[in-house]
Amino acid sequence: MLSSLTGSSVVYGIIGHPVRHSLSPAMQNAALQACGLDGVFVPFGVPPEHLGEAVAGLRALGVRGVNVTIPHKSGVIPYLDGLDESAEAAGAVNVINNEDGRLVGYNTDGDGLVRSLAEELAFTPANSTVVVMGAGGAARGAVAAICRAGARRIIIANRSKDRAEALVAAMEKRYSDTVLTVSECGVPLTPFLHEAGLVVNTTSLGMDNEVIAGLDLGALPGTCAVYDMVYAPPVTPLLQEAHRLGLSHANGLGMLAAQGELAFRIWTGIMPPPGLMKRVLAGICAS
Repeated sequence: MLSSLTGSSVVYGIIGHPVRHSLSPAMQNAALQACGLDGVFVPFGVPPEHLGEAVAGLRALGVRGVNVTIPHKSGVIPYLDGLDESAEAAGAVNVINNEDGRLVGYNTDGDGLVRSLAEELAFTPANSTVVVMGAGGAARGAVAAICRAGARRIIIANRSKDRAEALVAAMEKRYSDTVLTVSECGVPLTPFLHEAGLVVNTTSLGMDNEVIAGLDLGALPGTCAVYDMVYAPPVTPLLQEAHRLGLSHANGLGMLAAQGELAFRIWTGIMPPPGLMKRVLAGICAS
């Protein structure tokens, strides 16, 4: 690909600290090549103390767009010229689009989750009850997108009650049609699980084979779907239990691909070939 770059090649990338582990370059470069676009996607390691300079550099160098990853998703906001509603609602940015020198922030994480739910689990949030584990940045994007998708009720379960209540307060102002509830710390989730159509883990629990305390999947109806944003390992204890109980389930690889597809569309105006990004990711994770 590098040998085909020209003076008119368009530059895309990802900023974070660190970014060595990022899978975005592989899937985005595959999409650029498949669509016949003259461009390249590169990783930019940006320490927090240089974030403002880096964002200014995107504008100065004419970088067309970037993904934003940890730890910059919230910190980057003051340096941008505007935010899409998705980023405002999530309080975080994972995509920056350079619109003729005006840098606009988006958040495709939540909508990527909704797309992944539909494609992998045939689940749509409309009129359903959803249990969300966690109240961090990933949860904010997920809750906002699930509200936009028409969920009837969302229960936020988090170890820090204050953080969960802050999330609910922020979302209630935007999405009054969805009932948002905080599950008390130490109180079993079982009463909520009986009516759940979906359980989503937005935390990192499971990456080291941890079990999520207080979450009894046996209390779920047989039609409930279970989604774990963790994708490494591909089968977490949560998904092992869902499989044992015969519940439909999926890990976060589809969400990673879907948010990347939406970012690609923001930058280029077109969608990459269906399934391409997920195939690239699955190949990397299997190697």
